[in-house]
Amino acid sequence: MRIKNKIGWKTASGLVIANMIGTGVFTSLGFQVADSQNTWSIIILWLIGGMMAFIGAFVYAELGTHFKQSGGDYIFLSRTIHPAAGYLYAWISLTVGFSAPIAIAAMAMVKYWEPLIGFQNSQAIGMAAIVMMGLFHSFSVHHSGLVNNILTGIKLLFVFALLGLGFGYATVLSESSFDFSSAWKGEIFAPGFAVSLIYVFYAYTGWNSAAYIVEEIDQPRKNLPNALISATFLVMFVYILLQLVFLKHASIAQLEGKVQVATLALGNLFGTQGVFWVSFFIGIQLIATISGYTWVGPRITNAMAKEYAFWKPLAIVNKNGIPVRAIWFNTGVSLLLMFSGSFESILLYAGFVLQVMGTLTIAASLRLKSRSGFKSPFRPYLQYIYILFSLWVMVFMVYDRPKESLFGLGIIFVGYVLFLLDRKTLQI
Repeated sequence: MRIKNKIGWKTASGLVIANMIGTGVFTSLGFQVADSQNTWSIIILWLIGGMMAFIGAFVYAELGTHFKQSGGDYIFLSRTIHPAAGYLYAWISLTVGFSAPIAIAAMAMVKYWEPLIGFQNSQAIGMAAIVMMGLFHSFSVHHSGLVNNILTGIKLLFVFALLGLGFGYATVLSESSFDFSSAWKGEIFAPGFAVSLIYVFYAYTGWNSAAYIVEEIDQPRKNLPNALISATFLVMFVYILLQLVFLKHASIAQLEGKVQVATLALGNLFGTQGVFWVSFFIGIQLIATISGYTWVGPRITNAMAKEYAFWKPLAIVNKNGIPVRAIWFNTGVSLLLMFSGSFESILLYAGFVLQVMGTLTIAASLRLKSRSGFKSPFRPYLQYIYILFSLWVMVFMVYDRPKESLFGLGIIFVGYVLFLLDRKTLQI
C-alpha cells in the first residue's frame, strides 16, 4: 500500500522520461550535422550518450538509496566531498542546471509554435507555459504526480506515433540523407564530434531526476533504481530511432543549423498539415519537460536553503511539504533566462556546466565509506569510464567553444564567491 504523498516507481519513471525526452532530441540534430553527417556517426553519438546515462543511473541509484534525502547532487556532494561542492551544485541548479532547461524548452516550444500562433505573441506563450507549470506544482506531491503523468502519457503517445509514421512511410526526398559509408571513422575523432556530445549529453539530462525527490518516493531502495534504469533504457531506444526518422525524411542541407528538425522532416512527408500537428504536439511535450524540471529543480534549492543563511527564505514549505518559494524563485530565473541569449549558446554553456558537476558527483560516489542501499555494478570501473570520457569531451568543448565554456566556468566561480560569503546555519 502506497503512503500518502509518496509516489511509486511508475510515476518516478514518468518524471525521468518527462525530464529527458524534451528539447535536446528535437533540436540537437541540426547542430550535430554541421560536423558529423555520417549516419553511423549520429547513431554512435546517441549510443554513447545513452551508455553514459546508464552509468549515471546506476551510480545515482546507489547515492540516492544511501543518503535517502531529497536534494540530489547537493546532498551527495556536500556529504562526500565538501559543503562547498554541494553549494556550487545548488547554485548551478538555480542559475542554469534546471532554470536553463526550462527556459530552453520554452524557447524551443516558441520555435515550434511560431507557425501556429504567429510571431507577435510567441514569447508570451513560452512565458505563460513556465508560469502555468510553476502554479501546477505548488500544491502537493499527488497533484504534481497527476499533472506529470498526464503530460508524460501524451508525450509518449506522440513520440511512438512519430516513430510509427516515420518508419512506416517511404521518404519523398530524391536523395536520402542516410550515409552508412566508412566516413564515420574520420568524423568521430574530430573536435566537432566531441562538441556534438555536449548536445547529446544535454538531451539525456534528466536521467537522474528521480534521485532528487527520493523522500517523495515510496520504498526508494527498490523503486528508485527501477525508475532510473528502466526510463533511461526506454529513452535511449527512442532517441536513436528518432534521429533515424529525421535523417530519413530531411536532407542534411535542410537540417544544418536548424532548431525545429522534426517539423522539417515530417513537413517534407505530410506538407503543411503535417507541420501543424507535429509542431502542436512537440509544443505539448515540451510543456511536459518544463513540468518535470519545475518539479525537481526547486528541491535542490530548498535543500541548500535549509542549511545556508543567504537562501533561508527559500526553505519555507507549504502544509503539504512543497517548497513553494523555491518553485517561484526558480520560475523567475527561468523567465529571465528566456531573454538572456541565443538558444544554442544557452544550451552549450548549460550543458558544459552540468557535465562538469555531474562528473564531480560520479567521482564523489567513489568516496562512499559504506553502501547501505542499491549497489551499482562493476564498481569502480564504470565510474572511471564515465569520468575519463567526460573529461575528454569537456577538453574539446573548451578548445572548440571557449566563449561558452568560460562563461560556464564563470558561473561556477561566482557560486564559489557566494559560498565564501554565506554562513552555514545547520550543521550536519
